[in-house]
Amino acid sequence: MNAFPTAQSSTPSVILVGVDFGAPHFDAGLEELGLLAQTAGYAVAERVTCKRRAPDPALFVGSGKADEIRMLAQSTGASEVLFDQSLSPAQQRNLERHLGLPVNDRTLLILEIFARRARSHEGKLQVELARLQYLSTRLVRRWSHLERQSGGIGMRGGPGETQIELDRRMIGEAIKRTKERLEKVKKQRSTQRRQRERRDTFSISLVGYTNAGKSSLFNGLVKARAYAADQLFATLDTTTRQLYLGEAGRSVSLSDTVGFIRDLPHGLVDAFAATLQEAADADLLLHVVDASNPSHPEQIASVLDVLRDIGADQVPQLLLFNKLDAMEPANAPHVLVDAMELDGQSVPRIFVSAQTGEGLPELRALLASHVLAQKAGSDPMPPGSLPEIGEPVS
Repeated sequence: MNAFPTAQSSTPSVILVGVDFGAPHFDAGLEELGLLAQTAGYAVAERVTCKRRAPDPALFVGSGKADEIRMLAQSTGASEVLFDQSLSPAQQRNLERHLGLPVNDRTLLILEIFARRARSHEGKLQVELARLQYLSTRLVRRWSHLERQSGGIGMRGGPGETQIELDRRMIGEAIKRTKERLEKVKKQRSTQRRQRERRDTFSISLVGYTNAGKSSLFNGLVKARAYAADQLFATLDTTTRQLYLGEAGRSVSLSDTVGFIRDLPHGLVDAFAATLQEAADADLLLHVVDASNPSHPEQIASVLDVLRDIGADQVPQLLLFNKLDAMEPANAPHVLVDAMELDGQSVPRIFVSAQTGEGLPELRALLASHVLAQKAGSDPMPPGSLPEIGEPVS
């Protein structure tokens, strides 16, 4: 448990809670949850971690740890508690009653960030669908003050039950309407893809963990002005531009997509299917990795999990190890282009820096070789064309 200074009154402060169940990717410092909280506009008042074999059915952390969190909230003036893991509706309700504070989890925090960042009509629809699907499971706590009331003559349930049923029906209808509107967006995208196929357009999608530098690379390659910032989920809406490759003598379609994250809520994966379809339908994926982040192997694994979920795991990939300028000198690569093993396959890897432009000419040449190889129906990176595969640079 690490102490942090309390936030100013103008900024809501939160206590972060993480429980170690023995998972290999447990974030002992709750660094990523802290970044998510700051992105959502919160200040971190305190961070609490503990170990358990299994979640407590009622309070997730157990009564003793819940008492400790309540005392910390009182001493720091925190206004909310955020859990790094997903809570069941009953656990969330019980914790709020025990702590006397609003309690939310990682899923809702990500939804809140997405709701603030979505700009396009499609993005807003996707966030709304994910939010509605999440809320549909939380009705058990929204009307707990009415559930205890008794029913009247001829009524099988109390007014609380009636209100829950009304809410459930309203949310169900809203989900149905939003899905229908999203289906229209999917059809529009499908029409656009067919038009690109008729024009024989080579499609490339940038994918990767959030804050790996995808948008900065996108701007550097196509001279665009897509929003890029050193924060989580800076870009939510897919942006597509034409990229001219002189070595190939033609232009290709380059798309910047939403960043992935560990334990991305499945509701968001489903809701963002239309946007992520750009990756599934691409001819080539540029998997952007923050080479300066010590946790990049776990981040690569998280991205691969999402790619499998959306059916894009069979699309050819190039690994772009970005932020070369921020790497420790001892970890700097000897060559800019090599290969590494990914899911049992040799995948080309190139080190680049979106900030300095280092490696971008080599990247363009590599992309051109893929475009020309697809046209010729050959392997763009035949055996022996790359240096021997070594250990991934950490």
